[in-house]
Amino acid sequence: MTVTERRSLPVRLRALVREARSLPTLLLLALIAVAGVPLVIMLTPEKHVEVFGQDIGVGARVPPPSLSGPAQIVQLGNAEFDLTRVQVYGPIRPRLSIGPLRRPADNGPLLTRHTVDDHGGVDGAVRTLTEGFATWYLWGAAGMVLAALLGSALMACARLLVALRRTRTRGHRLHWDDHAGPIGRMTTIAVTASVLLWAGAGAAALHGTTTGLGKVTSLTDLVGATTVSPSPVGPPVTGVTGAVIGDSRAARVGGPPVERPGGDGDRADRVCARSADSTAVQLSLLRGEPVLNLACAGASVPAGLRGPQQRDGVTLPPQVGRLKQVQGLQWVVVAIGPNDLAWSDFLAYCYGLATCDDRFSDGEFEARLAGFARDVGALFGDLDALPGRPRVVVTLSYDPFPDRFDPGCPDMQGPPGTPGLDQGKLDLLAERNRRLNDVLADGAARFGFTTALPNLSPLCAEARDRLGPDLQGLDRPHPFHPTGLGSLRMAASVAAALATPAGPP
Repeated sequence: MTVTERRSLPVRLRALVREARSLPTLLLLALIAVAGVPLVIMLTPEKHVEVFGQDIGVGARVPPPSLSGPAQIVQLGNAEFDLTRVQVYGPIRPRLSIGPLRRPADNGPLLTRHTVDDHGGVDGAVRTLTEGFATWYLWGAAGMVLAALLGSALMACARLLVALRRTRTRGHRLHWDDHAGPIGRMTTIAVTASVLLWAGAGAAALHGTTTGLGKVTSLTDLVGATTVSPSPVGPPVTGVTGAVIGDSRAARVGGPPVERPGGDGDRADRVCARSADSTAVQLSLLRGEPVLNLACAGASVPAGLRGPQQRDGVTLPPQVGRLKQVQGLQWVVVAIGPNDLAWSDFLAYCYGLATCDDRFSDGEFEARLAGFARDVGALFGDLDALPGRPRVVVTLSYDPFPDRFDPGCPDMQGPPGTPGLDQGKLDLLAERNRRLNDVLADGAARFGFTTALPNLSPLCAEARDRLGPDLQGLDRPHPFHPTGLGSLRMAASVAAALATPAGPP
């Protein structure tokens, strides 16, 4: 380095300091800090990695206007929730996107020791997530440099426009050499500050994440607890051997109302549309023992079985809570599924559109099925812990449609003005019903519960014994639900299941 270069170095440093104090540079730095960082976080795509056979997106959430905040997990189709134990200072707050969960080809559990070993174990999963976040972080750093260069270009244009206006006012000419140095120094300061800001935010994110995870001893500590098992509710119930819980199929909506000695009947029976030929009533006749009917039209696992249900202005207690008050209970029948998946949405979609196998509806089904699988696990855990450990029979969902499309069947044509069904739609609905049953059967097998598949004749099928249809058609107020005969066949399948020995969990 020559003497002239050594003397010019302090001059350059002083020029950089002066430029750093100038109004345009200060405005540019403020713009990068306030808008540039959130914009880069929002535009930098997640890095997708595979952990335990599941696709996980690694990135950061768009920071709200606060100095610190929690990391976040987004579970597709379920919810997004903050990891309150992982508090991070600065704008980079990690975010994981999970789901919909991919079930193994054999419909086995999502996470087993075999699955963990095949994917490198827990240490391998942590390493994969760390590498994914590092990749996202480096892409974000490149984005910060680009944002600094773009911001500098915009600010340079603004400076030149102001200078041009001033020179015209004073009658002077604009010389680029007079502004090239300040603009270059401003750009250098902006890029350097952006890199340092991103590095500092990354260090703060790493410190906050490792500190927060160091306090976690369980998954509940990390993500928080969900709803606990329903508490016993209502007066004690005696004198019954079995009970039925579930939705409108078990309640047998559309059938003759339950008649009570009082005349008006029980309010819950009326609100839940329980009929006098429901599954519980038919089981009582088949087995010769009293059966309690708790099934309710419109019930789902979260709203009806594990949580209270609002229906016709009446708040109904959780069916599991009522079960816990039944003394001497020997067996329980469960019929759930279609309401949890909002099955009527998919039926209306297939009846009303020319095609219903698009990616949007498939993604929606996957998301709902993943949430249903989680809810089923919680419900079966509640039933497995019932006092006295009664036997549990899970009724699978019947397919209301035939295997082959019949263009002459009114129930295939749908309401007037709609395309109706075709063979492709029937295959799609049958496949989705099978996957619903896979979730139920898989959960039942793991808890040692028994399953029962009702053998009902589909719509437009000729009655096997000339007794009438098993299902209500589109010309009835409650299509796709069992008739009285169909309810009897459902009860018969349950009675047969109860007559067989229970399998081990």
